[in-house]
Amino acid sequence: MQITSFNQYEEDYKKSIENPEQFWGEVAQNFQWRKPWFKVLSWNFNEPDIKWFEGAKLNITENCLDRHLEKNGDKPAIIWEPNNPEEESVTLTYKMLHERVCRFANVLKRNGAKKGDRICIYMPMVPELAIAVLACARIGAVHSVIFGGFSAKSIADRINDSQCKLVITADGAYRGNKQIPLKDVIDDALIGCPTVEKCIVLTHVRTPVSMLKGRDVWWEDEVKHVNDICEAEEMDAEDMLFILYTSGSTGKPKGVVHTCGGYMVYAGYTFTNVFNYQPGEVYFCTADIGWITGHSYIVYGPLSQGATSVLFEGIPTYPNASRFWDIVEKHKVNTLYTAPTAIRSLMSFGEEPLQGKDLSSIRVLGSVGEPINEEAWHWFDEKIGHGKAPIVDTWWQTETGGIMISPIATVTPTKPSYATLPLPGIQPILVDENGKEIEGNGVSGNLCIKFPWPGMLRTTYGDHERCKQTYFSTYENLYFTGDGCLRDEDGYYRITGRVDDVLNVSGHRIGTAEVENAINMHAGVVESAVVGYPHDVKGQGIYAFVINPEMHGEAELTKKDILQTVTRVIGAIAKPDKILFVFGLPKTRSGKIMRRILRKIAEGDTANLGDTSTLLDPGVVEEIIAASKALK
Repeated sequence: MQITSFNQYEEDYKKSIENPEQFWGEVAQNFQWRKPWFKVLSWNFNEPDIKWFEGAKLNITENCLDRHLEKNGDKPAIIWEPNNPEEESVTLTYKMLHERVCRFANVLKRNGAKKGDRICIYMPMVPELAIAVLACARIGAVHSVIFGGFSAKSIADRINDSQCKLVITADGAYRGNKQIPLKDVIDDALIGCPTVEKCIVLTHVRTPVSMLKGRDVWWEDEVKHVNDICEAEEMDAEDMLFILYTSGSTGKPKGVVHTCGGYMVYAGYTFTNVFNYQPGEVYFCTADIGWITGHSYIVYGPLSQGATSVLFEGIPTYPNASRFWDIVEKHKVNTLYTAPTAIRSLMSFGEEPLQGKDLSSIRVLGSVGEPINEEAWHWFDEKIGHGKAPIVDTWWQTETGGIMISPIATVTPTKPSYATLPLPGIQPILVDENGKEIEGNGVSGNLCIKFPWPGMLRTTYGDHERCKQTYFSTYENLYFTGDGCLRDEDGYYRITGRVDDVLNVSGHRIGTAEVENAINMHAGVVESAVVGYPHDVKGQGIYAFVINPEMHGEAELTKKDILQTVTRVIGAIAKPDKILFVFGLPKTRSGKIMRRILRKIAEGDTANLGDTSTLLDPGVVEEIIAASKALK
């Protein structure tokens, strides 16, 4: 299953394109199934209707836990590094993790959870988060993990969309020198969530919380009432495994659905290959489990392959900018997988935080979330990898379930800022605005995928039509990624950014419509338009143009009020970096906002605005430019 040379990559890729069913059938033999499939693949992108490993039965936790017990039961599965470096780290062996997952699975059953129920998880980055995820999968419940930075309203929207029956949370979380009151936020969310029957609360920060009789129970109390023997529920390969919400170009986040069999095969296969994982190595992905990277490359991918996965609660700059390097040195980390935002942030501290740090254990480096810029790539390569550790610049999405285009560590020759080549089984295609294929090299276009892969989304929860319209209707018989892409003379792929109204802020996808809706909820706001602009650390910042005639001369105070509104409606991750108050927005005669013009103004490129003659009121543009020059 593991690719060890470029020749083998080329052979495997060729085989995967010429006979994909045979290729993926052979890959899937490396996993444990209760019953084999009768058909590897049936698909139709028009509906869309995709099925992998039809008829097969399995439970993904048997692949992540049980099958490792006999030979590797005492091997570390998860190493947890807490927010405070003065606290002890915690190591859970595969045997210990198995026992805790089984025990918590019984807690879920004791609290009324059963196969098919949706369970919301809103927790800090602690071992119990991974345990909760796996316990849901163990009993066949569908987990929906929500990142700890979202607001009560965002949580309520997600819980109601998927009609969750249970919520698993904690009293609070640590994030650097801050405490996040998770249970308080959940309490606010649950006021409007009639489907939730139980809320299981882990003690973590020991802060006082409200516990409602009949609904709220303590994790620590519940585990005392059950044993650690829990037979894994038999699941069909196409049964739902989890729902993960992601922003789109329209206001409402959509619940991306992944299923058990194909997702497991793809997450495991890509983990082993992209990172060239070797038995016994320590692998550290710095993502949060609330995002797809944490699902696929902290939990399911590494554990399905018997790897040792480091789970980190804190942030890269607390208590100082040496934190990542201390963790690497302490646990002798072999693979470090992080985001360009983190890399750029750490670069800004210079070399002092690296002084005296032993990073010699690092063999592979990885980047995820957004295309990595050349300056950050070279710093990562020279200062962290010392020129010896290949960088895998991975391109993929929540919807793809796993890495799609990436170098294979030690195999693919790399090129700074390029995701390089598609993995076996992935058939990328560049198309123009009309969906016509752009052939050859040295070209750019919109990135689509023309053939299914096992890890791909199956639907958007409760709204299959939205899945069809978002991903499969723009271009006939193609999955549209929403990304623009360049293919160079060597056939290497470089992602050039979103081509729809979605921002990529610190690797988080945020829909412009979502932010505008939140801004427009503020009492004085008449209308707003949001665009992205280049940001030194985040990659893309959020620039909001706001019409608000009721400021009463208190512009700065009004800005703070608007930021508070966005935080309440979505969460702090969606707060605009810049707010410019304007008297009007550039609109066509049909009322459409010309975002192209606003992007140019946000970027400071006012000399290249293009044709403004079609605007309803061209004079608006001059007013906005004048106001933007006054904005610091």
